[in-house]
Amino acid sequence: MSFKSLGLNNALLKAVEKQGYNSPSPIQEKAIPLILEGKDVLASAQTGTGKTAGFTLPMLQILDGTRHPKYRPIRALILTPTRELAAQVYDNVRDYGTYLNMKSTVVFGGVKAKAQIATLRQGVDVLVATPGRLLDLENQGALSLKRVEILVLDEADRMLDMGFLRDIKKIMSLMPSKRQNLLFSATFSREIKELASGILRNPVLVEATPENTTAEKVSQKVYRVDKGQKTSLLTKLISEGNWKQVLIFTRTKHGANKLTKKLIASNISAAAIHGNKSQGARTKALAQFKSNEIRVLVATDIAARGLDIPLLPHVINFELPNVPEDYVHRIGRTGRAGAEGEALSLVCIEEMEYVRQIEKLLKQKFETEIIEGFEPQNNDEPGKPNSKKPKQKNHTPRNRKQGENKAGRSRNDNRSSRRDSSKKRSR
Repeated sequence: MSFKSLGLNNALLKAVEKQGYNSPSPIQEKAIPLILEGKDVLASAQTGTGKTAGFTLPMLQILDGTRHPKYRPIRALILTPTRELAAQVYDNVRDYGTYLNMKSTVVFGGVKAKAQIATLRQGVDVLVATPGRLLDLENQGALSLKRVEILVLDEADRMLDMGFLRDIKKIMSLMPSKRQNLLFSATFSREIKELASGILRNPVLVEATPENTTAEKVSQKVYRVDKGQKTSLLTKLISEGNWKQVLIFTRTKHGANKLTKKLIASNISAAAIHGNKSQGARTKALAQFKSNEIRVLVATDIAARGLDIPLLPHVINFELPNVPEDYVHRIGRTGRAGAEGEALSLVCIEEMEYVRQIEKLLKQKFETEIIEGFEPQNNDEPGKPNSKKPKQKNHTPRNRKQGENKAGRSRNDNRSSRRDSSKKRSR
């Protein structure tokens, strides 16, 4: 199948060809015709399958055919959970709209709003935004959503995870009720389906891949290691493997900073990216990583959402997430668009329950390996009895005579003394 067979116009076909794509991905094949027909769509596709183009291309075609002759109100709104994803989606909108008379912009927090407001006042057709900054600008009167014709919720599951439900409901109230709604998500949870039922009208369900699956060409492996040996093992793997581009996940911002410093001390160039970093620092770190100026990018789950790094070969879970679905999102950074990738997890005994939960979700068992010199010494899982330890028997301590209590007196002595005391009181 070709992009032309999906019903796209020549300007969009030219832009797609310029980006180097020849045939549509499964999610694009299914979603694009439905969106062009004006239907509401609830779509699920794993990260890296081309879902951004799946809604961007038909959205641009619809807007191009209904452009207002005199001014440019915001007619399409794309909501994303993170700054990085917003920037990535905006790049896609701009690239695919190269040969159309279409204006677009992106707004998110972490940077001054002055330039964003100036651009909005010049008029834009498509706005890509994070919920918080969008509401801030609307409260300032810098934008209006009263003319929105198409709403896209991208990575809706992460927006709910990050607590944006109230903001989303507020944004809904600012738009006309008659509009086309598109909800794209990597996973379909009960919460996502509830959100969809309140936004979408008679939606068509599109699933390009089974729910909670990982890319076929991503090899996955678990390395068993003690918690205190993780950094040393990580350094060994990167150095001896001569890996040039590695995305590493930690659970906390502090953990990301700490690991980055240790890697740099081991002569491995690295940078951290998380919510406490300024937008400028995050943008710089990502640019350096993409251009191979640094070998390692250490990230938290939220900061890494939406990172678009072509042909990323290695993703490492320095710490496993405690939510199994987050594992799917993490390793979705590699093996994108059919490319091969490797996802490794450094797992200590405390994380074995997380491994079981992820295996249950994915319905598969991980290959497990132990590196010589890094054999785990601690094999006692928290909350589980250690079957190797002998059970303690109830016995009388050797230094006490049978019948003695802790104070060194016999039980009979205690009883007789109590009887004597009671006789004295009765007298």
